[in-house]
Amino acid sequence: MQKAFQFYTRAAAAVTLIFVFWGTVKVAGQNADAISPYKGPVVKGVDATTLNGKVMCGYQGWFGTPGDGSPKSGWRHWTKQNSSLADGNAKVDLWPDVSELTPGERFPTDFKLADGQLAEVFSSYKKQTVLRHFEWMQDYGIDGVFVQRFATHLHDPRNLDYCNTVLANCREGANLHGRAYAVMYDLSGLRAGQMGEVMDDWRELRRKMAITDDPAYLHDHGKPVVAVWGIGFNDGRDYTLDECRRLIEFLKNDPEAGGCTVVVGVPAHWRELNVDAVSDPKLLEVLKMADVISPWTVGRYASPSSAAQYAEKLLKPDLAWCHQNEIDYLPVVFPGFSWHNMNDGPSDQIPRLRGQFLWSQFLQAKKAGVSMVYVAMFDEVDEGTAIFKCANDVPIGQKSKFVTFEGLPNDFYLKLVGKGTKLIQGDVSLGANLIDSHRDRIAVGTATPKNDEHN
Repeated sequence: MQKAFQFYTRAAAAVTLIFVFWGTVKVAGQNADAISPYKGPVVKGVDATTLNGKVMCGYQGWFGTPGDGSPKSGWRHWTKQNSSLADGNAKVDLWPDVSELTPGERFPTDFKLADGQLAEVFSSYKKQTVLRHFEWMQDYGIDGVFVQRFATHLHDPRNLDYCNTVLANCREGANLHGRAYAVMYDLSGLRAGQMGEVMDDWRELRRKMAITDDPAYLHDHGKPVVAVWGIGFNDGRDYTLDECRRLIEFLKNDPEAGGCTVVVGVPAHWRELNVDAVSDPKLLEVLKMADVISPWTVGRYASPSSAAQYAEKLLKPDLAWCHQNEIDYLPVVFPGFSWHNMNDGPSDQIPRLRGQFLWSQFLQAKKAGVSMVYVAMFDEVDEGTAIFKCANDVPIGQKSKFVTFEGLPNDFYLKLVGKGTKLIQGDVSLGANLIDSHRDRIAVGTATPKNDEHN
């Protein structure tokens, strides 16, 4: 009996090992081209050799659906619980406009529109959809994106496959449509002692993907740009400032994977060491090692007047500090904010004001003399900050409520960010009266034609 028990135990263990091995091989081979050097066509467009004069968007790329072909097929970021995208379970406040997507890019939900049609969404895992997003960037004169890479996803093979596939999709989209892109590591959720996983991942991207040799990969001062978001926040993060210091040192000085221009995403009150920032003076010493500082301002002000106050009290002194320490400054602007469905907060918490809120931030940045801007975000419908094409015809729900573009065209914010790019680059024809509030449109021109580059 004992021998029989040992036999069955060993047999079960063997089957388990085979299953785990096969699962790992299958995940690793699901999209093998994602982690290899890019060999496709290259279209010359924006100047990817400098961050100066750029308006870059954040690109979350974290949306997934059942049936999208990913190893961990299921709802990603669309839902609060791992179940159907239905009334009461929606995690997003904006609804994407999928009217231009092919049938293979659209995925059904349990929501219906006012006319009874089934409401559909997209997956960031689908290459065709991501390429379309980069085509929109080209159409409207947007320079490119920082592709978010989540540190907590690096040790799970299925999540890593997802991140690698989205990054590869963005790489191809940037090359095909003449845009620039760079990696931004989001450290949120990382545990103490895990910073080495980020370093190992960057080594892999440079060694296997040859990512910094890619023609569309953003460089600055002759060095590849890599961003690290989440340094110095006082929200109880487990990793330490010393670990952040070691990561920056690695990205700048490692013999194999260093030599980078390092952008750091920090709290809005980083310089004052209060409010949303840790009170540790060590933070400033760590930040002096960076090449670019980018304070996170989403939710830190809520109207054009408070954005102007922020610019006077924080942005301008921040910029002066950076100049004094020979560090570049990348301010964040955002179109509005709403996370009712995610956190049961007020809907449309920071109103967009038909574009006036976002445009006022561009004007303040230009007035302060900044030479680069980060737009949060290209595709984040979760917190209602997306600038890509969103719907005014949204699903009808009793528990889930969705905000809209207030009846404005679905490409209004793409146009507006394109105009913001021209403003930052010195177009003197753009000013406070760009938006014609009486006709609800951008008063100066339409979409930037393809190949009408601004660099």
